Amino acid sequence: MRIVIALGGNALLHRGERPDAAVQQANIDRVTTAVAALALEHEIVLTHGNEPQIGLLAMESAADPVLTAPYPLDLLGAQTEGLIGSLLVRALHDTLPGHKIAALVTHTLVRADDPAFARPTKRVGPVYPRDVARTLARRRGWHIAKDAIGWRQVVASPMPEGIVETETIHDLLTCGALVICAGGGGVPVTSDSDTGALHGVDAVVDKDLTAALLAEELKADFLLILTDVPCVYTGYGTHDRQPVLDATPDDLRRAGFAADSMGPKTEAAARFVERTGGLAAIGALDAAYEIVHGRSGTLVRPDLAVG
Repeated sequence: MRIVIALGGNALLHRGERPDAAVQQANIDRVTTAVAALALEHEIVLTHGNEPQIGLLAMESAADPVLTAPYPLDLLGAQTEGLIGSLLVRALHDTLPGHKIAALVTHTLVRADDPAFARPTKRVGPVYPRDVARTLARRRGWHIAKDAIGWRQVVASPMPEGIVETETIHDLLTCGALVICAGGGGVPVTSDSDTGALHGVDAVVDKDLTAALLAEELKADFLLILTDVPCVYTGYGTHDRQPVLDATPDDLRRAGFAADSMGPKTEAAARFVERTGGLAAIGALDAAYEIVHGRSGTLVRPDLAVG
């Protein structure tokens, strides 16, 4: 099969961990172990989150006295694609000797008039106490929002409309390469209607929605969204928590998962299944092989009911 794997944003940097390079390098082993088992049997496209990394870079850029203005989020996103892509390439090179591996800085087309630019919602960077977050917001012009355990910066998150490098990724797959791309949702760009020129925009695209679109454009058979829980749950965080092991897109949407947690993942899985008739699944990183073989996670399938 051709499988697009979307790694969770905390795969390399877990909540509460210091954002040191050594910490992220140590966490990479779990990722490569999970991916390598699948790469021996299937064509793999690997995408990843970047919320901790881009938030850290944004904070450093805003505080750098040498700069006349902070770097925009599109360029910071490109930096995280290179950083995380390099870590993944090196680790997979050692785990899959002789396997072709390529990391590609990828650009995601968005609409300049997307209403998301007026309503920042995408959480990036570290979690702060409320007073610290408010001080940073005043000082740096941030928008902030409450997170599960504190407050975080929020930025615009427009909808992905296309992947600029889809043909290049397809060519790499045809050559037998494992491709790492569309990290952090890809570098957000708009396209000039007259010339086709690309222009970066100050935003972060949702990585799971980008992965779903990429999987659709590549005609993938399977979209695998890996996170830090074994499956999707209704009533998560309550005594009434129930696992969802098998679902259709309509089932997921009726459940109303929160926009700041499982919502984007379930919506991405639903879109891919609806638009392609393929399969998607959501589950834990360490169980990636078992999820693809139907032994773990939440399977999202087309509605097979006949009207």
